[in-house]
Amino acid sequence: MSPAPAESTPSLVSTHDPVNAQILAVSEDRIKGFNRAPLDEIARLSGVALEIVVERLRALLAAGTIRRIRQTLVANDLAPGALVAWNVPAEKVEAAFDYLFREDPFSGHVVVRSTDQETAGSQYKLWTTLKVPQGFSMEKHATFLLNKIGGHHFKLMPAKGIFALGVGHVRRREIPFGSKGEALAEMHEIKVQSLNELEWRVLTALKREFTLDEIVPGEALWAARAQEADVPLSVFHEVAEELNRRGVVGRFSTFLEHVKANAAGERVTRFNALFHWAVPEGRQLAAGREIGRFHIMTHAYWREGGPEFNHVNMMGVAHGTDKEVVKGHKAAIDAHLRAEGFPISYTNIFWGGRSEIKPSEIAPQAYRDWAATAGVDWREMAA
Repeated sequence: MSPAPAESTPSLVSTHDPVNAQILAVSEDRIKGFNRAPLDEIARLSGVALEIVVERLRALLAAGTIRRIRQTLVANDLAPGALVAWNVPAEKVEAAFDYLFREDPFSGHVVVRSTDQETAGSQYKLWTTLKVPQGFSMEKHATFLLNKIGGHHFKLMPAKGIFALGVGHVRRREIPFGSKGEALAEMHEIKVQSLNELEWRVLTALKREFTLDEIVPGEALWAARAQEADVPLSVFHEVAEELNRRGVVGRFSTFLEHVKANAAGERVTRFNALFHWAVPEGRQLAAGREIGRFHIMTHAYWREGGPEFNHVNMMGVAHGTDKEVVKGHKAAIDAHLRAEGFPISYTNIFWGGRSEIKPSEIAPQAYRDWAATAGVDWREMAA
């Protein structure tokens, strides 16, 4: 099947097209774990014929409405990771953003953030995620980056637990304030796992984003990846399924271009809000299970911000096209936490501005390769 022609009408590459919306409501974040035929599963769950699913996903990817299609990993279980807040002089923020996005393969989300008023942590304008492959030091790598970007200070905030992780912008468009699941969210505890050489080969091939030519139905989707990993397809499936059982495989996902205007001239979302809460010490697990219930949350974590951020210990991300609506969702969560007996000693919203997202490299060999090009002795970066 050939890619959609460049002259495709805007409606057919719009997230508001009814068929596209039906597909995206599933394909963004509802295909959990590893699936041998994920496009077939998208068709089954969305109720859209398989050939149309393939056709539309290819057209949306070609147009840039979907910025990437890939198998995600629970990367915190494969490489030490943290949310990093960077204190950088105002005149250096844009250059620092460009460096971290373009030159550092271990920085993932790169976002300029601001607050509505000067509060604890407001001087940290640049935020990234950072994952450093096993055997290497996150502190040393962040120090190297700090010197490169000319920053004053950085704050590493590793996740102690994950309560929500998934995008799903299309299906979250009309979520009412306070909408939440009946059951408490489960916490995924971070436990870095060791992989053997075969598992790393399969995982490295598994996580690479798909090209247009690779968007095909059935198990053939993974055929080129098995070849890349130099194993038969049956072995590739077996290893991937074992990694899935071990909990290190995330979801098969289509990532929308959500801040920049897409080919249909629309923005899927305009406001990226990082919520902060400080709840009583010892109650982080219980509070996270409540926060993670809320359908608006794309991410919810237990992270310790320390005195720089008024001892915040719960964080989450929500998106929306209207700032007041996003604030309304947070107000509903705040009210619920207080009603459930969680005093909030501090809370804030860090609003996202300029942002770019790319998958972080997590394989140990990728770090050694980077060190060679960066003029760094990788042995000096060991943990």
